Amino acid sequence: MTLSDPDSPLLSQDGDIMLGGIFSFHSSWKDRQNTYMHQPLPLQCTSLNFRAFQFAQTMLFAIEEINNSSDILPGTSLGYKMYDTCGSVARSVKVSLAVANGIEVEPAFFEAPCMRPAQVQTIMGETSSSPWMAVATVIGPFYIPMISHFATCACLSDKTKYPSFLRTIPSDYYQSRALAHLVKHFGWTWVGAIRTNDDYGNNGMATFTETAQQLGVCLEYSVPFYRTDSEDRIQKIIEVIKASTSKVIVAFMSHLDMDVLIHALSQYNLTGYQWVGSEGWILDSQTAALDRYHILDGAIGLSIPKAHVTGLKDKLFTEFWETLFNCRFKKSESSAGADRECTGHEDLTGVQNSFTDMSLMPIFNNVYKGVYAVAHALHKILSCKKTCNNTILQNIKNIHFKTKEGDEVHFNEDGDPPARYEIINWQPRENDAVDFVTVGLHDASLPPDKQLDLQSDSIIWVQNSPQVPVSVCSEKCPPGTRKVLQKGKPVCCYDCVQCADGEISNTTDSFTCVRCHPEFWSNERRDACIKKEAVFLSYEEIMGALLTAASLFGTCMTAAVAFIFFRYRKTPIVRANNSELSFLLLFSLTLCFLCSLTFIGRPSEWSCMLRHTAFGITFVLCISCVLGKTMVVLMAFRSTLPGSNVMKWFGPAQQRLSVLGFTLIQVIICILWLTISPPFPFRNFREFKDKIILECALGSPVGFWAVLGYIGLLAILCFIFAFLARKLPDNFNEAKFITFSMLIFCAVWITFIPAYVSSPGKFSVAVEIFAILASSFGLLICIFVPKCYVILLKPEKNTKKNIMGKGS
Repeated sequence: MTLSDPDSPLLSQDGDIMLGGIFSFHSSWKDRQNTYMHQPLPLQCTSLNFRAFQFAQTMLFAIEEINNSSDILPGTSLGYKMYDTCGSVARSVKVSLAVANGIEVEPAFFEAPCMRPAQVQTIMGETSSSPWMAVATVIGPFYIPMISHFATCACLSDKTKYPSFLRTIPSDYYQSRALAHLVKHFGWTWVGAIRTNDDYGNNGMATFTETAQQLGVCLEYSVPFYRTDSEDRIQKIIEVIKASTSKVIVAFMSHLDMDVLIHALSQYNLTGYQWVGSEGWILDSQTAALDRYHILDGAIGLSIPKAHVTGLKDKLFTEFWETLFNCRFKKSESSAGADRECTGHEDLTGVQNSFTDMSLMPIFNNVYKGVYAVAHALHKILSCKKTCNNTILQNIKNIHFKTKEGDEVHFNEDGDPPARYEIINWQPRENDAVDFVTVGLHDASLPPDKQLDLQSDSIIWVQNSPQVPVSVCSEKCPPGTRKVLQKGKPVCCYDCVQCADGEISNTTDSFTCVRCHPEFWSNERRDACIKKEAVFLSYEEIMGALLTAASLFGTCMTAAVAFIFFRYRKTPIVRANNSELSFLLLFSLTLCFLCSLTFIGRPSEWSCMLRHTAFGITFVLCISCVLGKTMVVLMAFRSTLPGSNVMKWFGPAQQRLSVLGFTLIQVIICILWLTISPPFPFRNFREFKDKIILECALGSPVGFWAVLGYIGLLAILCFIFAFLARKLPDNFNEAKFITFSMLIFCAVWITFIPAYVSSPGKFSVAVEIFAILASSFGLLICIFVPKCYVILLKPEKNTKKNIMGKGS
């Protein structure tokens, strides 16, 4: 192993097959003002990067292990040439071209460039995506394999642009989507985001944003940051965070940018935020050491799975060149800055710096796997004794093996390994230290519903809280409400509006309310449909019971009158005006009272047809009897005129025929109604929103009004005849009482029409029953009560002489 000048390979060793390495052993350089009068001087690199030396040491460890192995590449030694890129993209391209062309870059003080073959089989190293994009664009056409251990930009999976690029760390495509699902899992729908302003951060955050939107997560802000940003730029980022309402910040950043940002946040004491980190910094002990104000305590994020490389840690503490660099680097870090002699036998076990930190062992393992991938491909080529594909790039793509630790190594068609992540939680401990605790796993190769495996109970959140932080623009809308988006704001900001009457939502955060089935109605909370109450005039309710009682009372009263008339059937007052019609009238009144009962109770097909037809026929029978009695009274007095022979046309037989004829007409009307369009039970959903009115639909309104009209026509005729006979000479002129009863009858049914039409639901039925009972009582009381009064209380007037008007 040799050390050389900055423009030559920093570390090199000859071998049968050479591997190239490009690492940022320095992370920055001094700016120089070019005069364009002379050839620019080489970059003067500054800011030692201990992590790059760790990565390089891991590569050397793997090469040495392979060279000492008899199982892989026996008899063939691997050499290496490692260059320092100083964190410069331009220098990365420069040294890569030198490696690809087989020409070493000599220092400027040589008079003539020395050119000799130095061809390498593959190029490894570099942790950032942007340098690799530049290098892969330039070197790609030569199909020289390039393997990175830490460049995660999803853009590098595009084989049309970067055909020879591979990596041993998963693509950010999977990491970004996993972060979005992690955020969604904890119910954080309103988050802020900070990203490194380079290809790694911008592409990773773009995928995260796209996936988050698909999952219903909104970004309140997304700001770029780079470690070289000015103070004003940093101040603006601080103001954005302070002005935000979200309590979760997703940081898709490299550890270098996070180190600078955490220093700035510490100055403003921006605590109380839940941080979600990418693999770029979530497992970085240096970032944790810089977090003196515990801003990142409780942070959660993704890291590649923990790994172990047997013998690597011991190697770090035993190699002479590590001691040499430690001596030099400690001098640069020492405040005194005094020189120190290095003997090569120093004890480094007590040294604590980023070079001896083993927290990045998973990344070291990626370097280790990359070297072994190349070795297995070379071994396959050299072991082939038939016609084989001797292209090392294709052989690397097709390898599939296990390391000595049992880790599987293979690449997909995009040159990416399987995407598996550990979920890391920053848990503070004593002495201001932080433990990186694994609290879950994410495996993108599993079905979507099984990719995330979390142990939520073991997570410690921001400010040492055991409760999951809440970060939402609007609280969840409970069942019974729906979301209404706030104008001009993301979809995560909304108002919760209660569902309208008859509509429900039985899920949280519903965008719509569902209308209940017509037979159902929404409950008070609007989260369930309940069956509507079926409303009809029943016997159990007060109104139904009163009407039933009135109907039965009328029936009993009619029966009592009939009994009295039968008991005194031979008395003059009963025999005075066709007692046969009187008994028929009492029978029809009994039917009128009883037919009102058919209107009470749950409507059925038979009850609907029966109630209207029974009502129509019994009332016509009743009015026909009254009409017959009225005509007999009128004609009886007309027959007393000289030469009159009218009574022979109004004898008992003619009276029976007239009653039968009038009633038969109504029967025909009812038969036609029932035949053409009969009444039927109907569920009325329109009258009341929360009730079902069970009623009888008329079927044919013409039939209903024809029945009523015919009853009204007979009542008017009866009223006219009774009115004409009201002043005829007789001590007990029945026409007067008939006139008054018909007046009541007509008044009741005239007022019935508007009341029936305007009454809702069961009240319309009650109005019809009331009209039936009122008109029936009117006929019973006006026609028969006076006669009963005379029969029972004034028997002295119940004589033929008194009836004929001949009594004193």
